[in-house]
Amino acid sequence: MRYCAALLFSPAEGCGFICVLTVVRTIDFDYELPEELIADRPLPDRAASRMLVVHRDSGLIEHRHFHDILEYVRPGDLFVMNDTKVIPARYFSNDGGIELVRAGMSGEEVWKCMVRPGKKMKVGRTVQVGEATGTVESIDDEGYRYIRWDRVPDESLGRLALPHYMNRESDPSDKERYQTVYAHHEGAIAAPTAGLHFTPEILEKVPHRFVTLHVGVGTFRPVKAENIEDHHMHTESFFMSPETSQAIEQAQRVIAVGTTSVRVMETLATRFGRPLRPGPGETDIFIYPGYEYKVTDALLTNFHLPQSTLIMLVCAFAGKALIMEAYRQAVEQRYRFFSYGDCMLIL
Repeated sequence: MRYCAALLFSPAEGCGFICVLTVVRTIDFDYELPEELIADRPLPDRAASRMLVVHRDSGLIEHRHFHDILEYVRPGDLFVMNDTKVIPARYFSNDGGIELVRAGMSGEEVWKCMVRPGKKMKVGRTVQVGEATGTVESIDDEGYRYIRWDRVPDESLGRLALPHYMNRESDPSDKERYQTVYAHHEGAIAAPTAGLHFTPEILEKVPHRFVTLHVGVGTFRPVKAENIEDHHMHTESFFMSPETSQAIEQAQRVIAVGTTSVRVMETLATRFGRPLRPGPGETDIFIYPGYEYKVTDALLTNFHLPQSTLIMLVCAFAGKALIMEAYRQAVEQRYRFFSYGDCMLIL
């Protein structure tokens, strides 16, 4: 089921309900970002990242560092983190002409793939990766190719699918650094980047529980619709344990570490209410201004791309004007942006 965040319903005499749609434009979430502020490499020390702290109640904006985060922890807090683990999902054909990014699997032999260039991979076409030969069986409405392999491609041929804005190939150092220190369940294409700042020492000092959401290739897809309510969100699978659900209900303040943790909690609250129902599920929830948060009390997140669904989610949480002012200050103060960049703590 897809959830739309800006639908407002009001009664009309004699005709049940009228749906009044608040039009929000994609361009409203744009901002200017100098290219040199895009971080293509991590800092040597995870916790040395800068942290812009936004206070929603007062509008105060502070400029701190991530290792200061313990100063903001108070009794009753619970950090909810995504423990997905990034897999080497990017493969190339033996001749180098076809790029495949594995987005899912139906058994081991059939892969759901994002393919470039797609025009070369029509139904019935084949591709060789190492000793494996794959045949395109079908193409879905979103352009994903379902490829059946005669044998599973050697995992050693796979690479991490780093975001396009890094403008580089992955190297051995990314196997450690493009992964949270608490990554556990394999299945993500991209890292839940807000968690990249935690060291084992800091993690040990904050009360936390885990959810799992496998970040998919859809996280790289831009919003092409002029009005954001016309954008179709990608679907991602998740899991919440009974222990995490119980801890959330007992917490005085729930601090989501990253937008993926937000999406799990808010999906469950939207569908089933409170307490949050544990177990597996899928979500294509689209959160943008107009949505009323049901679980998340505070948010740790990185800086997101202009006009992306993620910056829309953050604006829904703290207000568009305040967030865009925070981004303006971050650019002015030369923060590092995106996956390997600095972070925001929104209270």
